[in-house]
Amino acid sequence: MKIYSPLLIILIISFRVTSAQNPEFQKMTPDERTAYTNKMRAAAEADRQKMIDLLKLKITPTLPSAATDPNRPKNTFQKEGSTNWYDSEGNTYVRSEWGSWSNYDEALADDYVLPDPLLLKNGKSVKDAETWWKLRRPEILNDFRTEIYGKIPQVTPKVTFNVTEVDSNALNGKAIKKTIVGFIDNSKYPTAKPSINITLYVPSKAFGPVPLIVMVGGFFKMPGANNQGPTAMDQVLELGWAFATVNTSTIQMDNGAGLSEGIIGLVNEGKSRNPDEWGVLTAWCWGLSRAIDYFETDKSIDTKQLGIQGHSRWGKTALLAGAFDPRWAIVFSSCSGSMGASLEKRNWGETIDNVAGSGEYHWMAGNFLKYGGHWKDMPVDAHELIALVAPRPVFITGGTKDHRSDPHGEFLACVGTDPVYKLLGKNGLGATEMPDPDVSLISGELAFRNHEGGHSDTPDWPVFLEFAQKYFKVKLK
Repeated sequence: MKIYSPLLIILIISFRVTSAQNPEFQKMTPDERTAYTNKMRAAAEADRQKMIDLLKLKITPTLPSAATDPNRPKNTFQKEGSTNWYDSEGNTYVRSEWGSWSNYDEALADDYVLPDPLLLKNGKSVKDAETWWKLRRPEILNDFRTEIYGKIPQVTPKVTFNVTEVDSNALNGKAIKKTIVGFIDNSKYPTAKPSINITLYVPSKAFGPVPLIVMVGGFFKMPGANNQGPTAMDQVLELGWAFATVNTSTIQMDNGAGLSEGIIGLVNEGKSRNPDEWGVLTAWCWGLSRAIDYFETDKSIDTKQLGIQGHSRWGKTALLAGAFDPRWAIVFSSCSGSMGASLEKRNWGETIDNVAGSGEYHWMAGNFLKYGGHWKDMPVDAHELIALVAPRPVFITGGTKDHRSDPHGEFLACVGTDPVYKLLGKNGLGATEMPDPDVSLISGELAFRNHEGGHSDTPDWPVFLEFAQKYFKVKLK
């Protein structure tokens, strides 16, 4: 079995849709791919090191080889072609630059204290909704913006949307397909050529504005996932709702080497970021908010009924987008893991250290690097990110075999968010014990499901749409 490096997987996913930022990766020879991957890795590592130097961080402890490291979990082994380690259950183990190894032992996972989402920084309790909206929520949001994901610049380029193609007989007559391109004014820095590419399907039989579900990133078949049966788009259109995908790679490349291009490079005119400025996830969220700007001009869409869905890194993005922009009326975050819906200070699977590494640091603000190896210092945690979506409905999902994304940690984050929903007069999760596989907790505005299976959103779409129908309706004549 061929094993790909994390960076190569990122590049393959990013380049599935060719854009101005991306070469025709799939047309490269194996040697060309290797050379390009090495070039991109070196550029990302150089950018990350520049930020480390700017922050005056020291994160290079002297470590023994992984093979002789006494801290390496017992009974782990390597597979041919991989630098990772594995156990007999198939869990992946990596060692971070700070010396921490992946953990899948619950006895070692819970050495953390969660910040109280209803406690102001001055030590006073939040006892009413007004205090939440005026004081506590802004505190939490500011921490996420400045320390974790990065701030959107106050001035961003103008975006002009054009419908470039209309297919009135798409999907054998079931839908009207529109291809929409958001042209971003790059006169400030013509080298960067980002755009916002939307594919929108509206049911042919729609006679008025309909609800819309936006899938972040588009369709991706995940290895080992069950990709049979009706697609998410099929299921959404069957309800009489519209469905859209937004291609994130044309907004901003998914690697550190691309930070001098895309919307980040355009705004910064190719210069390096400051520590509190936006990372890739926030850049994607900016593009998704601009997509809403377009939807607000399309008479076929009911923009009071907008949902956003994402899986894996796009699950992180969907949750963050919901936190940043209240126009998203419902959020579905699938298998989002660390820096998504799973508790960050909990030592399980993917962790803060992994995201702060050279393969994923670009998702975050530069300031985030301060918390590699110093988890307890991070001022916020995932339950507070979910709380920023409140009181709007949010659906968090994991998979029983998706250990690295930590579905138990995702559930615990929902439990930690519950008091905020209740403070705001909504029904919360309604549970404190992890539910059995495939048991759906969807009675309140805060919903959770842990499907039987791995890293996939496919099993949860029918349940999400059942959940969403409590809030979204097609308006009849």
